[in-house]
Amino acid sequence: MFRIARLVAAKDLRIELRSRVVTNQVLPFAVIVMVMFAFALNTDEIVTRVAPGLVWLATLFSLLTLVQRSFAIETSDGAMDAMRSAGVDPAGLFLGKACALAAQLAVLEVVLLALAVVLYSAKLHPGGVVLLVTTFLTATTGLALVGTLYGGLAAGVRGRETLLPLLLLPVVAPVLIGATRATEAALGTGGAVVADGWPWLGLLGVFVALFSVGGTLAFGPLIEE
Repeated sequence: MFRIARLVAAKDLRIELRSRVVTNQVLPFAVIVMVMFAFALNTDEIVTRVAPGLVWLATLFSLLTLVQRSFAIETSDGAMDAMRSAGVDPAGLFLGKACALAAQLAVLEVVLLALAVVLYSAKLHPGGVVLLVTTFLTATTGLALVGTLYGGLAAGVRGRETLLPLLLLPVVAPVLIGATRATEAALGTGGAVVADGWPWLGLLGVFVALFSVGGTLAFGPLIEE
């Protein structure tokens, strides 16, 4: 399973390196979203206060594009059917695609956090570095797992471009809430302190554990249907 996961992740990342969709399309889209948020709120105090939530909202919007592209590649030329016919372990396929998606999201989130510092005057306190890094790693993993699971579910359905957001957005609400609150604690916005963020990080950890196990078990039957 882990060997298949490594091969699938490497394949997806090679495709991205050659196509540069993240750098040429998804990243500019996320930057535009962040800039538009700044113009819409138009008050420095409010923008700084809600900066953590805006970072994760922009990440979530970008996730939809990344998931759709990831599975469009597999379904457009019958690659998914070929892998199923070849007996590729669905659990390895799930974990591999989730790892590749998480790597792309991680790059995107680093840029968005830097933009939040520049555009929204967000400040990172030394005591919150560990919480911030742990939150970003855990939330990114959770988003990648859920995105891969529901991307596989919607891949073979007609109208998947509109169906995927309807399926995905309600499920990732706990990640959005937990990641926003933990990031607020790490940055110290709204009077939050670092200690306030650790319980939210625990919520993210439970979410990741559930979807890592559930996705590994359910991905095979989902793509068969």
